[in-house]
Amino acid sequence: MQKRLYRSRTDRMLTGLAGGLGQYFGVDSTIIRAGLVIFEFLTAGLLIIAYLIVAIIVPKEPLPAARKKV
Repeated sequence: MQKRLYRSRTDRMLTGLAGGLGQYFGVDSTIIRAGLVIFEFLTAGLLIIAYLIVAIIVPKEPLPAARKKV
């Protein structure tokens, strides 16, 4: 099965992108969020624009398949 990047529906604070990145790379999403904050200061605000663009491009995590009633 191919590994895909999605925005998380459950592990989210704003858009779910950090949660999705954490799931994709197998890292705690708190570490991803802390890294984003640090790089935000280093890039003088440019990371916000990149974050929003990526959050628009990356799709939300698909919903689990609904159970069929028999």
